Amino acid sequence: MKEKMIPAFAKANGGLFGSTEKADIGDAYAKMAEEKIDLMGWADPFMPDPSMPDFIRETLAEEVMKESAAHYTAPVGSLRLRQLLAKKLKQQNGLDVDPMRNIIITPGSDSGLYFAILPFVHEGDEVLIPSPSYPNNFLDVEIMGGIPVAVELKEEEGYQLNVSLLEEKVTERTRMVILTHPNNPTTVVYDRRSLEALADFCIRHDLILVCDQAFEDFTFEHEMVTPASLPGMFERTVTVFSFSKGMGLSGLRVGYIVADDKVMDTMYANAVAVVGAASTSAQNTVCKALEHPEFMKVFEEAYAYRRVKAYEILNSIPGVTCAMPQSGFLCWVNVSALGSSSEIVSYLVREARVSVNDGINYGAGGEGHLRIVIGVYRDNDKVIDALYRIRDALCRLAEAKGIA
Repeated sequence: MKEKMIPAFAKANGGLFGSTEKADIGDAYAKMAEEKIDLMGWADPFMPDPSMPDFIRETLAEEVMKESAAHYTAPVGSLRLRQLLAKKLKQQNGLDVDPMRNIIITPGSDSGLYFAILPFVHEGDEVLIPSPSYPNNFLDVEIMGGIPVAVELKEEEGYQLNVSLLEEKVTERTRMVILTHPNNPTTVVYDRRSLEALADFCIRHDLILVCDQAFEDFTFEHEMVTPASLPGMFERTVTVFSFSKGMGLSGLRVGYIVADDKVMDTMYANAVAVVGAASTSAQNTVCKALEHPEFMKVFEEAYAYRRVKAYEILNSIPGVTCAMPQSGFLCWVNVSALGSSSEIVSYLVREARVSVNDGINYGAGGEGHLRIVIGVYRDNDKVIDALYRIRDALCRLAEAKGIA
């Protein structure tokens, strides 16, 4: 049967017939949890500890008990939720949208990302992806028969967008740019100047921009510019949003897409066939979260503290460098002086009892790097302790390699 599959599926490793390091594939992570290994590779706020405040938990319990919980909303999503989102989008993103024409609710942002890309990618179309980047940006394009073209950004330039690099890769077959902003895994918040250059690039080459803004909520001292708000971009940008990263509501599986009504009309028509409706009780619960977003402060304070501590601890390791995280709750760490990132991931499981992500999974520029999720666990001290164990293990490795 496998030989009858499309190549993008057939080549994938789900962990049933071989090992896989990826945290979101198979049950390898569950097995490591049973072995008391600290899991710092899953971008789920405070996982596995409580992240939901009491008032949201109570709302969810109430919604699940209602008759409506057993029934669909329309595939486009709850009107009340779309109305609340229109207010949020105007205040936070600078987008003036019609909740009846420009927003669709999806069962999480991963399905939303797939649905955002799907209408535009034909067989053989090329899609430019600034890299390192979220793995699904590449995989989704391949599943659709397109050709993902990694545009490797430069670490020495702080991974900021460099349109000259995009110009080198654009061809007559290019149809789209996919941008994860803020970036996952590098945490970089793309600045206004580079986004304006990207907008000009997309307009000149008549390209669609798909922008995944899952990590938009915590950008600390960095300005968060929504590309769709730039002149000439709303009509050619499809933006994907999440409740998982900023609000810590990953398990509710609610996301949303914002786009021009000419695009949204086709999404409204095809939603039932591709993504279906998000959970009714979950949609009603995130309405309450949008009405009372003050609870997000607990995440912001934790991440602000942890990013500074992680920066200090990781940069104290000989041969290791880590820029100050600019957004969210990740660290992107250069360990290339100590060996391959795959070897070091395995080494840290053995020697530090910590599991992190191999940078090789994030495309061009990822080899030799680790993605460490510092947003896990509710207790700051538990995260800091794990970082110290990483430091101690890598210091021993550096000493063994003669790196001072």
